[in-house]
Amino acid sequence: MEKIEFAYPAANRRITKKAHVGVVGSGDMEVLMEPSPGESAHVSITTSVDGFRSSWKAVFDRFFSKFDGAVRIQINDAGATPGSVMLRLEQAVEMISQ
Repeated sequence: MEKIEFAYPAANRRITKKAHVGVVGSGDMEVLMEPSPGESAHVSITTSVDGFRSSWKAVFDRFFSKFDGAVRIQINDAGATPGSVMLRLEQAVEMISQ
């Protein structure tokens, strides 16, 4: 079990809603997204697969190159692929944008 954390700058876009997408299970993950109390974005990942910090960083670098909201993201992972991670993140953004 590995715990990974990242922080990213956020624009002036405040997020007011919460989202919960996905289910922790074999090869899948859940994303919990909520407003950040500050003016930055924070990511906390708990994963059952050790040694993939650089892969997680690449996914979040790409995600935050497009998304500029001040959010707190918590991920509970059971071996999801980078494509699945991005899909879940996009689903969460869709939910908070409605």
